Amino acid sequence: MNNLHVIIGEDDYLVDEAAKKIIGDGVGLEVIDSANSTNAELQLADLKEADASFSTPPFLDPQKITWWKNVNFLPGSSKRQAAEEVKLALEKFAEKLVSEPIPSNQHFILSGPKMLKTSIFAKKLAAAAEIISFEKEKSSWKAAQAATVRVVDLANEVGLKFAPGAAEAFVSRVGTDSRSLMSELAKMRDFLCGKDMVTTADIQEVTSQGVGVEPEVWSITDALGERNLEKVVAAVKRFEAENGFAVLVTTVVEKFFRQLVDLATAAAKGDFDAATAGMAPFAVRKMKGFLSNWTLSELRIARWRFLTLREKVVSSSGSSDVLVLTEMVRVCRRARAR
Repeated sequence: MNNLHVIIGEDDYLVDEAAKKIIGDGVGLEVIDSANSTNAELQLADLKEADASFSTPPFLDPQKITWWKNVNFLPGSSKRQAAEEVKLALEKFAEKLVSEPIPSNQHFILSGPKMLKTSIFAKKLAAAAEIISFEKEKSSWKAAQAATVRVVDLANEVGLKFAPGAAEAFVSRVGTDSRSLMSELAKMRDFLCGKDMVTTADIQEVTSQGVGVEPEVWSITDALGERNLEKVVAAVKRFEAENGFAVLVTTVVEKFFRQLVDLATAAAKGDFDAATAGMAPFAVRKMKGFLSNWTLSELRIARWRFLTLREKVVSSSGSSDVLVLTEMVRVCRRARAR
């Protein structure tokens, strides 16, 4: 059994959950938290405390667990490298951790946001430690995809499940941080009062926008894709208080119609599958549904209207919010008139 554990990841919820599986009921646990250790003096003090805890066997206790957490000064943790004395102290400590087998009733856990795998420190630990790494996706699209898969599992843990398309909508609104996702899932569970199915309507009703997550422009484009006038008006009302609303939304909507024009053109040529290669399956299904509501000619006209409107609102010194909503209503009503 490996009693030396290294857990690396910027998603602190995933890191904490991995550590809790090792800690169990918490008997004999000692925690050294380096979250606020921002200089060499504090970092060396934490290292000394972690070393002292590791060097003190359980004695009369059934087990001993040391968790040195939030170590944000490991090699590769930031562009600003730790002081040379801290780097050398870490390497020396790594040698000590792997020099002899750890007793069966003792565990040492080291966790932090980042660690350079090719560093001397990491290579020394790799010789004897169990290393758990939660890699951060570089692409925002891939990060959202991974979070969508993860949130389904998190929802199962609290007795919830998502209606088709709702998991994607949930992640789009909350973001990819697991702790935030769990917090919003707990709120959703209380809101549903015994029901277990989460719908997009529930998400719009109760789920909070995640910190740093862009406002939900997708709710406007989705409503336009459906040609649902009621949804369009409701989505715009939630969004129009944002600064620069008219410029941002006309840009996004023009791009949305441009994409639909391209997909409709590809579909007419029998090349829809090639045009959507690489897109998420749920996005492909959604686009297919949108295309059923429009003719290619209507899509081209809608794109031209919002391209023209964008030029107008960019050059306008006054508020153009009413113009944006009016154009959206006009575009949606054309299908009903037909």
